Amino acid sequence: ARDYLAWYAPYQFKNGKVPCCVDARGSDPVPENDSHGELVYLADQVYRYTHDRALLESTWPHVDGAVRYMDELRTSERTDANRSGDRRAFYGLMPASISHEGYSAKPMHSYWDDFWTLTGYKSAVNIAGVLGKTDDATQIARSRDEFRGDLYASIRQAVADHRIDYLPGSAELGDFDATSTTIALAPAGEQANLPQNLLHATFERYWHQFAQRRDGSAPWKDYTPYEWRTVGSFVRLGWRERAQDAIAFFMHDRRPVEWNQWAEVVGADARESRFVGDMPHGWVASDFIRSVLDLFAYERESDESLVLAAGVPDSWLDDDGIRVDKLRTPYGPISFSLKRESDGLHAEIKSEGFTMPPGGIVISPPTVAGRIAFSNGRRIETKNGELRVHALPAHIMIGNAGTSESKPVPKTPSPDK
Repeated sequence: ARDYLAWYAPYQFKNGKVPCCVDARGSDPVPENDSHGELVYLADQVYRYTHDRALLESTWPHVDGAVRYMDELRTSERTDANRSGDRRAFYGLMPASISHEGYSAKPMHSYWDDFWTLTGYKSAVNIAGVLGKTDDATQIARSRDEFRGDLYASIRQAVADHRIDYLPGSAELGDFDATSTTIALAPAGEQANLPQNLLHATFERYWHQFAQRRDGSAPWKDYTPYEWRTVGSFVRLGWRERAQDAIAFFMHDRRPVEWNQWAEVVGADARESRFVGDMPHGWVASDFIRSVLDLFAYERESDESLVLAAGVPDSWLDDDGIRVDKLRTPYGPISFSLKRESDGLHAEIKSEGFTMPPGGIVISPPTVAGRIAFSNGRRIETKNGELRVHALPAHIMIGNAGTSESKPVPKTPSPDK
């Protein structure tokens, strides 16, 4: 990742624009307005995982250039023309682009671009803070907050204009595109800020459509395995069993199975001669990896915590349970185990070189509701199926409320199953 960042960043245009791709001819000039935020996010993530300050300092001019270009783009849409009529939803957004492949025929004001832009602003504030650039951090934070305000106002306007009850993919179309909307949750970290009714309606609708495809109750021809991203969204929404059901379906659609990968497009008929796009597909692979890691650990921005085991199904806790060794996180490597024993669920968390997140470590295993929990022998509270620890190493025991710790913990289904 370090090498890639150092190699790609110099292809940035002089005005701060980040090319959508690079080939033997150099930087591609096609405007795709997700690129700028993506580069800044990459720089931030590489630093958080490696603490390579020298690389971060050398990358700052590219970060600063990308931020200035994002400011230029969003300002170009903060015009009087976009304050009235059917253009009100465009106010303050990134200009229309074809970064989203669904809009390749005609550029759209894509919320995909906007959530990447917001992610870039957030990352730039982090980077400026690390480098001690206080004035820059303050200015970028103003841009971030102003842009977030315009973005959410646009979403509300688009929902009203198109009379929809879900988060739209673009301002013009009010289209349903849950796969694109996933990035509002990760990496954008906006789950707690999104209109909750629209958020849940979006992924409930996606789940209904997914279940119809899986069960064969509705005809379908093909889909793009970018949908792997929805697994991570299900985990964050607390839909543990749905995440596992989606995993089982997507794993079945590796083509050929022995290649352990997915094409860009998967057809219902595996033997049909058809367009499959890139195969193996790198972006699908990254969506798969991110979602699988989310089962075990993900960063939650709303309370600055690291959430463990939120996607682990109850069935994995039998026998030897699960064990994760030295999983890399932005706070350092972490190791943990979780298994069911006769007196309840036992979790061990330990790490060397780990910095505790401001919000602590949140453990979210299955079947916690109605149980009592102890960390290193001291009673800790459970809330919404989670429990929080602030010191490592930790041994956690989750038993039955109102009973001795010697009684077994019965298996109970997940509420959404």
